[in-house]
Amino acid sequence: MSDEVEIKLSLPESAQRAFLRHPLLKQAEPLPTRKLVNIYYDTRELTLHDKGIALRTRRQGRHWLQTVKCAGTAAGGLAVRPEWEQPYRGRFEFDDIDDSKVREFLERHRVRSHLEPVFETAFSRRCWRLRPSRGASVLLMLDRGAIVAGDRREALSEIELELEQGDAGALFELARVLAADLPACPELFSKAERGYRLRLAAPLVPRKAARSTLQATMSPAEAFRLIAQDCLAQLQWNALGANAQDAEFVHQMRVALRRLRSGVRTFRPALPEGFEAAVAPPIRALARTLGAARDWDVLAEEIVAPVRQAFAEDARLDALAAAVERLRESARASVRRALADSAYAIFLLDFGARLHRLEAASAAGNLAGFAARRLDRLHKKALALADAARAQAPDALHALRIGVKRLRYATEFFAPLYPAGEVRSTLAALTSLQDALGALNDLSRAGGLLAQCMDDDPALREAVSLLGGWHGPRHAELGRLTLQGIRRLQKMHRFWRE
Repeated sequence: MSDEVEIKLSLPESAQRAFLRHPLLKQAEPLPTRKLVNIYYDTRELTLHDKGIALRTRRQGRHWLQTVKCAGTAAGGLAVRPEWEQPYRGRFEFDDIDDSKVREFLERHRVRSHLEPVFETAFSRRCWRLRPSRGASVLLMLDRGAIVAGDRREALSEIELELEQGDAGALFELARVLAADLPACPELFSKAERGYRLRLAAPLVPRKAARSTLQATMSPAEAFRLIAQDCLAQLQWNALGANAQDAEFVHQMRVALRRLRSGVRTFRPALPEGFEAAVAPPIRALARTLGAARDWDVLAEEIVAPVRQAFAEDARLDALAAAVERLRESARASVRRALADSAYAIFLLDFGARLHRLEAASAAGNLAGFAARRLDRLHKKALALADAARAQAPDALHALRIGVKRLRYATEFFAPLYPAGEVRSTLAALTSLQDALGALNDLSRAGGLLAQCMDDDPALREAVSLLGGWHGPRHAELGRLTLQGIRRLQKMHRFWRE
C-alpha cells in the first residue's frame, strides 16, 4: 500500500492557456503527455461507493493498470488516500491489498461477481516535475477531458499536484503560487466522487455541519484538526451552490465559518502562537460578505414574505419586496465575486497548510480535561452575559447570542466525550435560546436594511410601517422566549465536571 498525497485545483477551461504560460512551468522538467482512459467498477447497487472504496482500471498505451483507493483525509485541498496498484490482466486480483478488511470485502462473492462498469473518465494529462526545495519532488499535471456516465457527460479541467518525495508542505507552496495568478481553487471532489455524482444524477443540496467524531484518545491539537477539516469541507461544499437561488447554501457557508472561528477560539490554548492572528482576518472578511447576503435573505424570506402573504395584492408590499430583491441580488453578486477572488483559494490553502504543520507538531494531551476547562469557561461567560441581558438591551442581547453560540458549538465539538442524553438536553436548551436571540437580532437589523429600500417614496414607508406592526407581537413573544431560555441556561447541568 502507498498513500496518494495530492492537491487538486479546479481550473476553468478558459484559463488553461494562462496556466500553460505560467512562469512556474519554466522551472519544471517536462514529462510525456499521456492519454488516459479510466473505467470505474462497482455493483449495480454501488456497494463499493457506500464503503468509500473506488476500483478502476486505467489504460496506458497498450497496458492496463488496476487501482483500488479508499476514502482518506482532506483539508484545504490536500487529500491523502491509501491506494493499491498492480497490472490488470483481464480479471480483478486483490491478493496484494495488505488491508485485510478492504481485501476481504472486495473478495466477497456477492461483490466480486457483480462488478460492472459504472462510469469512465477520459482525459489528456500534461505533466511536469518540480523540485521546489531540497529533497522535495512534485508532479504537476494538467488534466483535460471528460467524465462520462451513461448518457451524461461533464467536462474535466483541473490541476493536480502530487507528492513524489518530501513533505506535503511543498504542495501547498506551489498551489498558492498558482492560485495567486490563476482562477484556480481547491477542488473538493475527486474524479471518482464526481463520476458517482454524475452516475446518480445527484443534485447539489446544502450541507449542514457533520456530527463530531472526536475520540478521548486524541490530543487537543488532533481534535482541532479534525473539527477544522469538517468546517472547511462544509464551507467548500456549500460554496459550490453559491450561484443557486436556494439561500440555504449561503447560510451553511456562514455556519461553517462561524463554527471554524469558534473552533479556533475554543482550542486557542492548544494552537501554536500566532495561529489565530493569522487565520482570523480572512475568516472575518469572508464572513462579512456572507453575513450581508444572509441578512438580505432573511429580510426577504422571513420578514417581508410572511407579511406580503398576509396582505395579498398590496401594491406597497409588492414594491418593497422588489426593492429588497434588487439589493439582495447585489449582495449575492458580492458573494460570487468573493468566491472567485484568489483570496478565497489562498485562504483555503493557507489554512490547510497550517493544519498540516499542526499535524506534524501535534503533541499528546488530555482531551477530556481540556474540554472540561473550555466548556466551564464558556459557560461562565454565557452566564455573565445572560445577567447583563435581562433588561433586553439590543447590544447586551447581541453579546449573549454570541456567547451562547460559542458554548453551543463547543458542546457539539466535544459531544462524543460525554453521555448522549446530557448532551442532547444541553444542546436543545442552547439551540432554543440561540434561535430566539437570532430572530430578535434579525428584527433589529431589519430596520437599517429597510431604510436602504425606502428612498422618499411614501408608499414604501407605509409598507415598512406595516411590516413593523405585523411583527410587533412576534418581537414580544421572542422576548418572552429569551427570558425563558436565560432561566434554563442558569439551571443548566454542567455534565462536563463529572
